[in-house]
Amino acid sequence: MRTSEPLVVVVTGASAGIGRATVRAFAARGAWVALLARGTDGLAAARREVEAAGGRALVLPTDVADAAQVDAAAARMIEAWGHIDVWVNNAMATLYAPCEQIVPDDLRRATEVTYLGAVWGTLAALRHMKPRNRGVIVQVGSALAYRSIPLQAPYCGAKAALRAFTDSLRSELIHDRSAVALTMVQLSAFNTPQFDWARTTLPCRPRPVPPVFQPELAAQAIVWASRHPRREVTVGFPAWQAMLAQKLAPGLLDRLLARQGYRGQRSDTPLPPGHPDNLHAPVPGDHGAHGRFDHGARRTSWQWWLHHHAPEAIATLTAGLLALALALVLR
Repeated sequence: MRTSEPLVVVVTGASAGIGRATVRAFAARGAWVALLARGTDGLAAARREVEAAGGRALVLPTDVADAAQVDAAAARMIEAWGHIDVWVNNAMATLYAPCEQIVPDDLRRATEVTYLGAVWGTLAALRHMKPRNRGVIVQVGSALAYRSIPLQAPYCGAKAALRAFTDSLRSELIHDRSAVALTMVQLSAFNTPQFDWARTTLPCRPRPVPPVFQPELAAQAIVWASRHPRREVTVGFPAWQAMLAQKLAPGLLDRLLARQGYRGQRSDTPLPPGHPDNLHAPVPGDHGAHGRFDHGARRTSWQWWLHHHAPEAIATLTAGLLALALALVLR
C-alpha cells in the first residue's frame, strides 16, 4: 500500500461498538475514513473523533441492507476521495430469542443486515478495487460463524453464510489473479452496546458469554488484518477454542450449549419497560464503543498477542530452550 498518501478506509457500522473503535484506530493512523451507519448521532460523534485525531471523515448515512444505498455511498466516496484502500464490513444486527419465537420480518432483517449487508459492501468495494488491482476487504466475523449457539440462530446463520460467501469469492479472486486481498477476522465476545439495544424475547437483559474483551482489541486486530491480510485472523482464545472444539466434538458441544448456552447469555437484570432496540431503526443518541460490561472486560488477549507476534514468540521460545539446554550442559 502507498505510504505517501493517507489510507482511505470505509467502515460499516461505524457509529457504535466495534465499528466505532475501528474508526478511532484508523483515524489514529491518519486515515481518511468514510463512516457508514444508520444512526446519525453516532456518525456525527465519530466524525468529530476522526477529525480530532488528524484524519478526515466522510459521513454517509446508510442502511447496509439496501444494496442501492451501499452502492450510492461507495460512489459518493469515490467522487470525494477517488479510491478505496480498505473496506471493513462490520455492520451487524442480532436478536436474542428461541427460534420458534422469532417472527419472519425480524429474522429477515437480521440476515439482511449481517449477511447481505456485508455482501453488498464487498461487491461495492470490488467494483472499485478490481480495476485498480489493489485494496483490502476485511470481513468482521465471529466464532459463531463456526460454532452456533442457542438464542442467536439468525446471527449465527448470517455469520456462517458470510464465511461461506467469502471462501467462494476468495477462490474467484485467485482464479482471476487479482491482487485484491480478502480477509476475515473471527471475534470472541466483546463489550459493545449491542447487548443494550438488541431485540429480545427474554425477560432479562442479554449479556455476552464470558470472557469478554474490550472493542479496542477487535479494532486493533481489524487494522492489523488490513495491513497484513491473512485468510483468517482469530481474536481471543475463546474463539479459537470454539472453532477447534467444533471440529473435534460437535455433538458434545451441542449438549454443553443446551445446558449452559442459555444461562451464559442472560443477565440478572430484568428487561426495562419500553426497552428500545435497533433491529429495524436506529436507537437515537451517541452510544460510543463500549457497552455496560467495562468491569471485568479484558483489554488484551495472550492468544492475539501470540497470533500477530508469532516470529517474536518463536524466537523467544527458541532462545529460552537453548538457554535451558546450555544450563543443563554446564551442570
